[in-house]
Amino acid sequence: QVQLVESGGGLVQSGGSLRLSCAASGRTFSSYTMAWFRQAPGKEREFVAAINRSGGSTDYADSVKGRFTISRDNAKNTVYLQMNSLKHEDTAVYYCAARPGTMTGSSYRRYDYWGQGTQVTVSS
Repeated sequence: QVQLVESGGGLVQSGGSLRLSCAASGRTFSSYTMAWFRQAPGKEREFVAAINRSGGSTDYADSVKGRFTISRDNAKNTVYLQMNSLKHEDTAVYYCAARPGTMTGSSYRRYDYWGQGTQVTVSS
């Protein structure tokens, strides 16, 4: 089992940047595929980005490609989401998620463990 704690959210102007972090407990962090999802008010939780266990493969939602970068540091049990060129429509609660094993699919149903979320607000 793994526990996840996000940090780094906040208020930023359109065009600005933020870096989210997700710290994981446990000694088996490198055995988990990690991902970021987000949920805006009144909308379903949507996939943002995922990274495989070694960090050598990533996947992104079309809406964030070229602007967001997911990375991980297995020595620090941490996954990151660098968000650049932020837009008002990026405003949401951002969640870190983990699933044991390989990276497969972008559905939130494939992920077993979740953080509490961190709010990102982009002013237009």
